[in-house]
Amino acid sequence: MYKRLIRPIFFLFDPEKIHHFTFSLIKITSKIPGISALFRSLYVVEDAKLERQLFGLTFKNPVGLAAGFDKNAVLYNELANFGFGFIEIGTVTPKGQEGNPKKRLFRLKDDHGIINRMGFNNEGLEAAILQLKKNKGKVIIGGNIGKNTQTIPEDYTKDYLTCFNALHPYVDYFVLNVSCPNVGSHAKLNDKDYLLELIATVQKANKTFEKQKPILLKIAPDLNNIQLDEIVELIEETHLDGVIASNTSIDRSGLKASDERLTEIGNGGLSGQPIKDKSTQVIQYLSSKSKKTFPIIGVGGIHSAADAIGKLDAGADLIQIYTGFIYEGPKLIKDINKAILKR
Repeated sequence: MYKRLIRPIFFLFDPEKIHHFTFSLIKITSKIPGISALFRSLYVVEDAKLERQLFGLTFKNPVGLAAGFDKNAVLYNELANFGFGFIEIGTVTPKGQEGNPKKRLFRLKDDHGIINRMGFNNEGLEAAILQLKKNKGKVIIGGNIGKNTQTIPEDYTKDYLTCFNALHPYVDYFVLNVSCPNVGSHAKLNDKDYLLELIATVQKANKTFEKQKPILLKIAPDLNNIQLDEIVELIEETHLDGVIASNTSIDRSGLKASDERLTEIGNGGLSGQPIKDKSTQVIQYLSSKSKKTFPIIGVGGIHSAADAIGKLDAGADLIQIYTGFIYEGPKLIKDINKAILKR
């Protein structure tokens, strides 16, 4: 029903506006008695064989929702009813910020992709915590954290640390988002020496808590093998808990969208089916190079159960969807979990 009826209507409207409308729709309908139970009956697949043990956490199933969808942690309780094994909120920055000027979110319908240059728009740390205090414990929550756009380079680490310390009681794992192409000073965030400093600082803070939380690094899909080798070395050197591969891409090769359309859209990160193979190759390389010494969460271009199985076969331990959720609807989560059970 989603692809035949709902999606065609939604796709008539501006992507960002319909995103907010959908949030309101899910929030309101979920308050109607019996609707949440109906969603669970339609989409949740429960089977002990789907469980995954990683980072000291038990995931009910390996299918998660990637960061960027529920930026401000306002809908995770309701989204849990669609069958996700975990949901990643954020990216959260210390202070709320509007992000880049609109229009900043674009569909590539023929490519089943999206280009965005949102720029870490979110309501800030305090607003996220207020929402996370409403956690009903239905699903594992990841906290994706970043820096404010206006933060000077000398204070980047302070921003991450502020988010880490404040969110620590409210999330189950953390993701250091250093690979978004839509924020300033992208180069420094990918410098190995800086990453060593950032990771060491956050890990030191982690040890001050009674219960330490897993920390992962989210990387770009556009890294070459030499850069990926550095990532492997970085993870092994710092004993970081894992990697999310991958973020959005700046590569525009092989798209069906015309050059005129791409010029009209401008810069931004590409997600969806166009980056499926690229992200899978990154997963495969990291898994092989590291000899599976650290967990990998695979994300990028998962629009079918077969796409998800491809990520798992490449070496991913868990997977996340985002653009596929928008194009395919909540049935995609159920299809993936059922396909995993048939393996």
